[in-house]
Amino acid sequence: MYNPFSLKGKTIFITGASSGIGRATAIECSKLGATVVITGRNKERLNETYTQLEGNGHIQLIADLNKTQEIEKLLSNLPVIDGCVNNAGIVKTTLTSFITNEALNEVMQTNTIAPILLTQQLIKKKKLKAGSSIVFTSSISGVSIALLGNVLYSTSKGAINGFVKNAALDLATKKIRVNSVTPGMVETAILNDGTISNEQLKEDMKKYPLKRYGKPEEVAYAIIYLLSDASAWVTGTNLLIDGGLTLQ
Repeated sequence: MYNPFSLKGKTIFITGASSGIGRATAIECSKLGATVVITGRNKERLNETYTQLEGNGHIQLIADLNKTQEIEKLLSNLPVIDGCVNNAGIVKTTLTSFITNEALNEVMQTNTIAPILLTQQLIKKKKLKAGSSIVFTSSISGVSIALLGNVLYSTSKGAINGFVKNAALDLATKKIRVNSVTPGMVETAILNDGTISNEQLKEDMKKYPLKRYGKPEEVAYAIIYLLSDASAWVTGTNLLIDGGLTLQ
């Protein structure tokens, strides 16, 4: 059956695959025929993702992308790929007046610097095929909206969107596409850390025209579009997935 979104025959590399959007993306990519290479820092949680993948030949690689030596080791074990999903990220809540050098460095290193340097190394070591696709998981925060206490996360994601547009132009001669998805609030483990009460979450959902948050697999479907041949003429784009929040 014809399917322009098929990933059959493609090898897709996904960071931050231990949970949330990364896990959903890995699972859905495997369902569409991809050979999936997943990485994360937590061995147990990464293996939970691995056991849910469909098909054979998948690879799991434990790595902390904030450490240069671990990136080098990861790349030495990484096959040549057709797609990369830079998904790993953290959230740290603070107000502008309470920003510390330590907190700023931590968030920027994980959310911005590490995926950019990983991308650079993938290109330098010729791990990306011609015609391949790089997708970053960004956010509407820092691009379309601002939230109290979200200054560090917003800054890190705003920088990613700027990188995507410039990298897309730089890599076009190599036939490598670079895009990002910019989700609104998604139902992931971040919502269960106790920072926000259930009552606050329910009230916040009312701001969305569709009256709910997104699901990880709904973001994964958008990522798959950008990885697939269906988006062969799409590069430098930030794909908005926000349940209509920014319409208001």
